[in-house]
Amino acid sequence: MNHSKGNNPNGPNKNAKQQQLDAYRVNNFGTRMTTNQSVKISGDENSLKAGLRGPTLLEDFHLREKITHFDHERIPERVVHARGYAAHGEFVLHKCMKAYTTAKFLQGVGKTTPLFTRFSNVAGSKGSIDTARDVRGFAVKFYTEDGNYDLVGNNIPVFFIQDAIKFPDLIHATKPEPHNEIPQASTAHDTFWDFVANNQESAHMIMWLMSDRAIPTNFRKMEGFGVHTFRLINAEGKAHFVKFHWKPKLGVHSLVWDEAQKIGGKDADFQRRDLWNTIEAGSYPEYELGVQLIKEEDEFMFDFDILDATKLWPEEIVPVERIGTMTLNRNVDNVFAESEQVAYHPGNVVPGIDFSNDPLLQGRLFSYLDTQLLRLGGPNFAEIPINRPVCPFHNNQRDGFSRQRIDVGQVSYHKNSLADNTPSPTPVEEGGYEHYQERVEGHVIRAGSPSFDDHFSQGRLFWNSMAPYEKQHIIDAFSFEVGKVQSKSVRQQVVDMFCNVDSGLAANIATAVGVKRPECTPSSVTESSPALSMKDTVYVPETLKVAILIGDGFDSSVIGKMVKSLRNAGVTVDIVSNTIGTVRGSHGKTAMANQTFLTASPVLYDSVLAGGGTSSNPAEFDSNMKNYIEETWKHYKPIGFTKESAYFIKNTSVHEGPGVIVEKAGSDFESSYVNALAKQRFWERNIY
Repeated sequence: MNHSKGNNPNGPNKNAKQQQLDAYRVNNFGTRMTTNQSVKISGDENSLKAGLRGPTLLEDFHLREKITHFDHERIPERVVHARGYAAHGEFVLHKCMKAYTTAKFLQGVGKTTPLFTRFSNVAGSKGSIDTARDVRGFAVKFYTEDGNYDLVGNNIPVFFIQDAIKFPDLIHATKPEPHNEIPQASTAHDTFWDFVANNQESAHMIMWLMSDRAIPTNFRKMEGFGVHTFRLINAEGKAHFVKFHWKPKLGVHSLVWDEAQKIGGKDADFQRRDLWNTIEAGSYPEYELGVQLIKEEDEFMFDFDILDATKLWPEEIVPVERIGTMTLNRNVDNVFAESEQVAYHPGNVVPGIDFSNDPLLQGRLFSYLDTQLLRLGGPNFAEIPINRPVCPFHNNQRDGFSRQRIDVGQVSYHKNSLADNTPSPTPVEEGGYEHYQERVEGHVIRAGSPSFDDHFSQGRLFWNSMAPYEKQHIIDAFSFEVGKVQSKSVRQQVVDMFCNVDSGLAANIATAVGVKRPECTPSSVTESSPALSMKDTVYVPETLKVAILIGDGFDSSVIGKMVKSLRNAGVTVDIVSNTIGTVRGSHGKTAMANQTFLTASPVLYDSVLAGGGTSSNPAEFDSNMKNYIEETWKHYKPIGFTKESAYFIKNTSVHEGPGVIVEKAGSDFESSYVNALAKQRFWERNIY
């Protein structure tokens, strides 16, 4: 994850997409102001008037252009995934997939493809907070030599519904209630849970949504999933069903709910700031692309329907094969031009990748294009720089809002003789896209497959797979969310529904939200899937963030060695004190505080180290220290104490034990603290 700035793609070795975007980049620094027609402007402070105190004149073309442009700067925000953030990067293939697909970006070890990845929240508006309990979007646009391929996914591998016809209902129920537009970016309200209770196919997804997966620490530490079943097709026309996965190199980690709520108040931009800062620092996020593959002839061998978007393929049954690495290595130059105008669409595929009959996917293939026509002002959104493919495109489409191409010649139709029948189709054997020739037959019917009818087995599988602390977090999340529901009838319906997942879960929710504990029939599902728990993920200190709390008189020798050890481990260090600036330590040494107790907050750090010292107001200093220590302890994070600050242990809720590292004679304080930091949370502080 640590990369030098010399590897930044803004250097001489730019990829094809970066070279293409260069043509559109404009730096106004040091230039003269003009109108959009390039007329030089002599003044931009006052409008044109008839006399110093007279009326403003309509002939002021500069005023009219400037105000008109401002009035039209906003475009409709996305109905879902409105709050998002993105970065450029590249994908490097580690395993050739030629046996499975003709997609060129998946052939040839070492093949490198530029890409653009957007992370997002689903429910909230563009101005909502980053840390809301929500599904996170995880969309990747590959700029391949065969055209753009969009892998449009989420950080949860399943979805609420099985058929796209229900999607408007789901979103209407999820959004703020229409009579009062409350609550923002939250599912803790009546209409959402009423929808859940009356659409029980959502049970599995709700288990994920109530788990820690719905409050990821940051975008760099969450998995991504394509959700749907797609097909890979090779040169012989043989198909395999496939599901796509993104596995973060730093492991899968989450916030705790109390922490997530407080971060939302302290820094609404917490996750986007993290992505920006880590890329700027050269600590480029990395994810491995994995695939699960099922032979066509094995489609019906499982106890779930592989086309059902509310079901996952357990990794213990269908292993994930890791085939390449995505690295995000460049921030956007302009959020609106890139992150906001990028248009993802699951229907953007390349030869060698095709769709399945998943009814939710089939509906998305219509919906995304229809949405973009409205949001981006017409059919030419593919000409926006961030959406342009890196390979040339040619067709007979013409005109429309914001057309940028200047097509020459008199012909704009097919077939033709005046232009020698060009542009002409490409034969399949030369790379033309061919849809998979699946045999389909049946009666026209408005119904769902009976193989989609099991709504609870995988929800139970998820529950069985959780560690004890993860189960408690799910109970707490249900208690909070359903506890916000005003209708007692809806609360009861939800409790009765989740009786089908686990009787203990249902009983705990019932007690918390004040409804009758139901009589549950024990579930027959006893299997678990260890891959679903976050317990056994990757644990490293790299890119974590530590606040070292010091005042005048701190032991400069101890703090100096600790800062060096942390930075060597790839950890970001902030020195926090009463004021920004010089803090005087022992032996005539000083440190520079770059944050204060007021400008920073303990919830914004992965750990705090109490470094000792004092100030001109000892009571205030001690109060600030205690606040940072208590909050960090409450959220199960590691805490370090130098010898001189160890007295805070007795004056706070902290007691020595897991994740509490105290400097002692003969101990390797620095190594012990870095090792504890790598673990990130110490759930054993509470035994459930």
